[in-house]
Amino acid sequence: MRRLRLGQLLDTLPERVALARQHNLGHLEFLEQLFSDEVQRRDNSSAGVRARAAHLDAAMVLEAWDATAEVTYDRAIWSELVSLRFVENAQNVLVVGPVGVGKTFLATSLGHVACRRRISVHFERADRLLKRLKAARLDASYDAEVRKLIGVELLLLDDFALHPLDAAETADIYEIVIERHHRAATVVTSNRAPDEWLVMMADPLLAQSAVDRLKSAAWELVIEGSSYRQREKPTLGGPASTNAKRRGRRA
Repeated sequence: MRRLRLGQLLDTLPERVALARQHNLGHLEFLEQLFSDEVQRRDNSSAGVRARAAHLDAAMVLEAWDATAEVTYDRAIWSELVSLRFVENAQNVLVVGPVGVGKTFLATSLGHVACRRRISVHFERADRLLKRLKAARLDASYDAEVRKLIGVELLLLDDFALHPLDAAETADIYEIVIERHHRAATVVTSNRAPDEWLVMMADPLLAQSAVDRLKSAAWELVIEGSSYRQREKPTLGGPASTNAKRRGRRA
């Protein structure tokens, strides 16, 4: 197994042998289960590599979403988005809502699902991306950076229009949106409704053209509710207090 680079199968071999004996599996069925373990392991490993390359938070996966969070959104739309048909159809997704309701989490979890399906993904906070493009103009790497953003199958832009965009930043967004329109999928999260984006962008004409294209081919997921970060506040007798007491006893 090691010479064939299948050494990882040794980790589950004893359990597989025991199950094969218990269920009277034939040799072919036994081999099929062993190889299924290896395929699953390799798929998980490659998905992890792609997720790190896409700059996705490893903790923000769909399985970790808190179903008890006090937020509301259209579950039917969310189920449709998780299918990733919007990626196949080169459609967009606009995830909007107040601070702390899980917009970034849900967008990132879509990125992880895409990575598992071998779809190329790039996640970046919108303001950082625009600053990076400004810097790229200085070292002649701008065209290459824009081509990467245009070429990725799923682009995730987080916290869009949180700050006003100047003329260069507006032009960058326009370029990216125009080139990706009907060619690739884009997910945008924002605390502002799409109609509010227009006043945040310096060039009204470019802004309207970009926003119109984003909206025309987009699913809109509106999340409402209270910030989940309120759950992280320390309380007497809570987890934070208990941990502090434990640290005090150890000290």
